[in-house]
Amino acid sequence: MQYACKLAQSGRKESLCYNAAPEGTRTMFLDEARIYVEAGRGGDGAVHFRHEKYVPRGGPDGGNGGRGGHILLEVSLHLDTLADFRHQNRFRADAGKSGGRSDRTGADAADRILRIPPGTIVRDESGQMLADLTQPGQRFEAARGGRGGRGNARYATSRRQAPRMAERGEPGAARWLRLELRLVADVGIIGVPNAGKTTLLAALTRARPKIGSYPFTTLKPNLGVADLGDGSTLVLADIPGLLEGAHRGVGLGDAFLRHTRRTRTLIHLVDGLAQDPLADYSQVNTELALYDSSLAAKAQVVAVNKMDLPEVAERWPAIEIAFRRLNIRPLAISALTAQNVDALLQQAGEAARMAPVEAQPEDLPVYRPEPDPTEFTVQRQDDGSFRVLGQAIERAAAMTYWEHDEAVHRFQRTLQRLGVEQALRQAGAKGGDSVHVGEYELEWQD
Repeated sequence: MQYACKLAQSGRKESLCYNAAPEGTRTMFLDEARIYVEAGRGGDGAVHFRHEKYVPRGGPDGGNGGRGGHILLEVSLHLDTLADFRHQNRFRADAGKSGGRSDRTGADAADRILRIPPGTIVRDESGQMLADLTQPGQRFEAARGGRGGRGNARYATSRRQAPRMAERGEPGAARWLRLELRLVADVGIIGVPNAGKTTLLAALTRARPKIGSYPFTTLKPNLGVADLGDGSTLVLADIPGLLEGAHRGVGLGDAFLRHTRRTRTLIHLVDGLAQDPLADYSQVNTELALYDSSLAAKAQVVAVNKMDLPEVAERWPAIEIAFRRLNIRPLAISALTAQNVDALLQQAGEAARMAPVEAQPEDLPVYRPEPDPTEFTVQRQDDGSFRVLGQAIERAAAMTYWEHDEAVHRFQRTLQRLGVEQALRQAGAKGGDSVHVGEYELEWQD
């Protein structure tokens, strides 16, 4: 039976591994994804006047529009991969309903909820961390829905009793996000390929992962829960085998090394059949340190596996002496026959309790002051037209009812208030020039 694992790169990096045979038994593990989220636009405000018998000059009664739907990320315990985002990576929420007559407010749109596995880190396009979602039910607002536009009833004053203007709904927020999965486990089981990590996981927990006698049987991390016997439990994960150069992407290691970051401690499983077990041990630790220096500082419980084989049992005294010279006290175990695995579990549990999870400095969210939304820039285009860029002015243009003169005059007052008119004059705008604001092209009149 053959297995295949490829690293797909099509605008986003994703670890895609699957069993190539038999047909119909393919499984997939995806721990990185790039998605586009666009919240719903707010509903438009209404321009309407009350018309009832015996009620002359009923006045404006146009209602406000409803809020657009948010896009939320929610942690679900039923997921352990980001594979749902492989074939669909663009998500949009519905727009809010428009306001109606008689001061009726449009209905808010339903939020769109995207389910993600525990341990998902959310980053923006620059790589800045926005959220670290680990708890079941935990939510993150990926994109906020636009507010509903105000109806003409909200613009009525004692001096302007019949306003013929309203607001369109505010556009919803939109952005690209990068999702990165790091499995949440107390203990990570590491080692070279075919050391018996998955077999050990099965022996320590109720997990029933796929096991085979060939390299790279494990094409994705497996999770299991072990009972320590005192009412407490331990979550373990076997990390696919690490080859020399794993930190650069050799073998499968680069795709899965990140999953060791969340673990409190590590079980380092050494293959007793290896030609040089100590060299394998050193190689794996080197790859951990080269990938992330903090991983080298994690506590490790070292175990030499396959003691059920006579040749390994014969070599055990020499292997033990070699490790003890490095002040390492390895355990002799057999994952296949469960020899000494209980002692290994207790040592791992004690090491995990002594090493509480601490967020790494580079994993902490960085909060920066938001730019002033009223700031703008004026650019001269190659064709001689001008483009105005700025959050507040572009939002005002998108929310303007251009078919109502009063709404257009209000937008012109906004240009004056923000200083856009003065900036255009200084940039050389003259009567008849085109000015682009967002999706709209206006003619400059001085």
